[in-house]
Amino acid sequence: MTFARRSLLLAAGATLAAPGLALAQEFPSRPIRIVVPFPAGGTTDLLARLFAQRMTETMGQSVVVENRGGGGGSIGADVVAKASPDGYTLLFHNITFPTTTATMALAGRPPHDIERDFAPLSLGANVPLIILANPGVPVNDLKGFVDWAKAQPSPPFYGSTGPGSFMNMVGEVLKRDAGIRMEHVPFRGAAPLVQELIAGRVQFGGDQISTCVPHVRSGALKGLANVASRRAPILPDVPTVREQGFPSLELEGWNGFFAPARTPAPVMARLNREIAAAARHPDFVKRCEEVGAEPVGSDAESFGVMVRAQSAKITELVTSVNLRPE
Repeated sequence: MTFARRSLLLAAGATLAAPGLALAQEFPSRPIRIVVPFPAGGTTDLLARLFAQRMTETMGQSVVVENRGGGGGSIGADVVAKASPDGYTLLFHNITFPTTTATMALAGRPPHDIERDFAPLSLGANVPLIILANPGVPVNDLKGFVDWAKAQPSPPFYGSTGPGSFMNMVGEVLKRDAGIRMEHVPFRGAAPLVQELIAGRVQFGGDQISTCVPHVRSGALKGLANVASRRAPILPDVPTVREQGFPSLELEGWNGFFAPARTPAPVMARLNREIAAAARHPDFVKRCEEVGAEPVGSDAESFGVMVRAQSAKITELVTSVNLRPE
């Protein structure tokens, strides 16, 4: 075999051994799409747009947000699961991701599998989840709400961002653990849920803190409980669920990035660096602090560990209350 022939074979082998290298060297060469699986106006949408703005400024390409709401977040997630694994389509999701996935799996029709169909990319921000009530409900904390609900002649309504969503799970676990009756009303996203809570058409609900702060401060909504392990500095008077005797409801809220499975490692590394840089930018940090979010920008491995651990806990809760899509 000639030297030239051997050189060509070695070069071909190197290309096959690193299929993402050429792609990574030219990445990005066109706009990047961040799919938010909820309507515009909620916390996930807000944070995605903050990241997109910063990443557009540093990556030399437009980074755009596309809202694909419905199905408790499963519709938008499915779009990304089926996208080409080239780094140009990303998912920005939250704690609803493992909740909806576990619910659909229990019903025997999972639209996707988090570990099989997605590659965890980065934890974008920690965002506490707040349980809320309409101000017409004459209580100021979760324990008081339970007592009030028990005394009602007909079940109060609780809202969530869709069947199998985080608040749907909270409502059903609370019904089981506290022995109360409530009727579930699903919405397509956080914005319409909050609007209906303020209007009083549902009495009980919850969302990430960022969309709730102005309404709680103005008195348009009541903050009954923080689902995180500690009180939020932006709403320090709202006690945690554990403080009120409901430790089974304790979960840490988050928003994070996922790519389709099999996205090349060099592309993942570039995206991870850009997300981390955005999360450290002073303007980004300031905006997050204003809405009660804590920017992170983690490495992919630690984000994956966190998602897997939380998914296991949520699957156990979902199974325990037999939560299924409606």
